Amino acid sequence: MASSTNVLAAPIVAGPGSPPLAMPGTSFVVREWTGPGPRYLHVHRSDDEAWHVLEGALRFRFADGEVEAPAGTTVFVPAGVAHTYRVSSEPCRYLIILTPNLDRLIARLKSLPDEALIPATLAEHDTVQCDQAQVPDPDR
Repeated sequence: MASSTNVLAAPIVAGPGSPPLAMPGTSFVVREWTGPGPRYLHVHRSDDEAWHVLEGALRFRFADGEVEAPAGTTVFVPAGVAHTYRVSSEPCRYLIILTPNLDRLIARLKSLPDEALIPATLAEHDTVQCDQAQVPDPDR
């Protein structure tokens, strides 16, 4: 039998009082975060993303409106859907479930020395920035 290529060799179980979660796997990554998403709508062309709100609330913006996500809410955004989010009730803690590609994208965005590099960095990770007028039609 072939050896496992998993990044983690054992399950992770977290409960009340546990430190923030960070579970990088080979097919998806789970992180516990408190901050907002980017200011701009964006589309991940190839990657799905999800959030589960543990405490407080997030407010998601999509091409066709906004959704409030209080504690206990899970929001799944499939590839191709324009979105962004912000913290709307503090303190806020949430799990973000994303692909390793998006995890690398976020790490790169956080380390950019110049906001002018955002579009090219997004493109390297099959993601585009858009405004309301440029939101792609998901039926196309």
